[in-house]
Amino acid sequence: MTVRRIPLLINGKLVQSTSTQWLDVLNPATQEVVAQVPMATRAEVDEAIENADTAFQSWKKVPLGHRMRIMLKLQQLIRDNSGKLAEMITLEHGKTLPDAEGEVARGLEVVEHACSITSLQMGEMANNVAGNIDVYTLKKPLGVGAGITAFNFPVMLPCFMFPLALATGNTFVLKPSEQDPTSSLYLAELALEAGIPAGVLNVVHGGKEVVDRLCEHPAIKAVSFIGSTNVGTQVYRRASEHNKRAQCMMGAKNHCIIMPDCDKEQAINNILGAAYGAAGQRCMANSVVILVGETNQWIDEIALRSHDMKIGPGTDRSADLGPVITPQAKARIIRLIDSGVEQGATLMVDGRDCVVKGYEKGNFVGPTMFSNVTTDMDIYTQEIFGPTLIVLQAATFEDAVEIINQNPNGNGASIFTNSGYYARRFENEADAGQLGINLPIPVPVAYFSFTGSRGSKLGDLGPNGKQAIAFWTQTKTVSARWFAPDEEAGAVNTTISMK
Repeated sequence: MTVRRIPLLINGKLVQSTSTQWLDVLNPATQEVVAQVPMATRAEVDEAIENADTAFQSWKKVPLGHRMRIMLKLQQLIRDNSGKLAEMITLEHGKTLPDAEGEVARGLEVVEHACSITSLQMGEMANNVAGNIDVYTLKKPLGVGAGITAFNFPVMLPCFMFPLALATGNTFVLKPSEQDPTSSLYLAELALEAGIPAGVLNVVHGGKEVVDRLCEHPAIKAVSFIGSTNVGTQVYRRASEHNKRAQCMMGAKNHCIIMPDCDKEQAINNILGAAYGAAGQRCMANSVVILVGETNQWIDEIALRSHDMKIGPGTDRSADLGPVITPQAKARIIRLIDSGVEQGATLMVDGRDCVVKGYEKGNFVGPTMFSNVTTDMDIYTQEIFGPTLIVLQAATFEDAVEIINQNPNGNGASIFTNSGYYARRFENEADAGQLGINLPIPVPVAYFSFTGSRGSKLGDLGPNGKQAIAFWTQTKTVSARWFAPDEEAGAVNTTISMK
């Protein structure tokens, strides 16, 4: 059987790479090789960037209304092909089909938001700031942007990047994860079908060498990254050294406070979904629960419910979670679980020996839950990125918030409570970019910006919402005065006054 080789997208055409290095793309549930992806050559990456740079000269002049209509067409194409996109995600990532469908829907929200570009890209004006002088601002595109995405959301993360970049008049080079690139590439193909001209959106595949080239090429003006802290730190430093804007959304350790006054069933249901959904492979997974006061008595019930979660291939719609992405990811998760046991945490639910009948070769890790965890243990200090739930205990609300604020990461945090008093205090005192009140995964809708903080984010502007418009544009300020045809010239003015 011939294995499909995934092409590059350069200047509006799908082209086969001349690379001598190809990686297998595996189905995580079976280890079957479903495709091969190239590590693009430097010449191919440069060709994609240079085509984007050339296309920018005409694309930046395309009227806002025309770009809006392309985005309207793209959102319809994504909607029409959402099932196909979800199946691609499940095949190469392993998440369940319902979860994959939800991912496509969240990506679609960003494209829908980009359809409002005619109002989002408006500037400001002040009339008659001095005698016959008006001042106004223009939001102009930067040039060529680059996007580098992690494996865990192969459709949503590209949607966090290129739709608003293109809608604001930039061109783009996307480097999706080499572990599950097919759905990302197909998303770009839909953009071309929607009317994006050749060269405006390009896709290259590869590893560190490709990432480095995107960060250093002089034609690239801005780099958007979503992925691990180690890689994100390197991307931000390299891009900044080469005088580029950069936004890097990175690792996390998200906490959820459970207050005694909350609805118990609602809280536990949400905890389980947030910790184990997508096999824990979410940067916004709520992997740490802090039980406050008498809710400490809920530990056994949470453990029992964790044990009852169903594990299966992503194609099983009744499964709560599927496999993790690779054997290497599984090995790392198990190594961290082992460290928790060795360092003295209580392993209440053990998912290390999980085997799914008929899928014995799959990268399955079952729901895993620890109690009696201390904040110096590896299972707390490191992002496990697997289906693990760590339970901490706190005597008071104040103690719980202090735990959150002492963690170096600040991606997200949540609280479950029926008290407006504690909800408001949490809103003001918890130091994280995204907060949830009775919501376990507080990823905001697309017209609000994604706002991780502290160790979870580098760069002052995040994806989506108004911050993304600011990131992908530069402000040009114009001060203008028009003289009447017969107006007499005044005296020479050597001051900075506008009189």
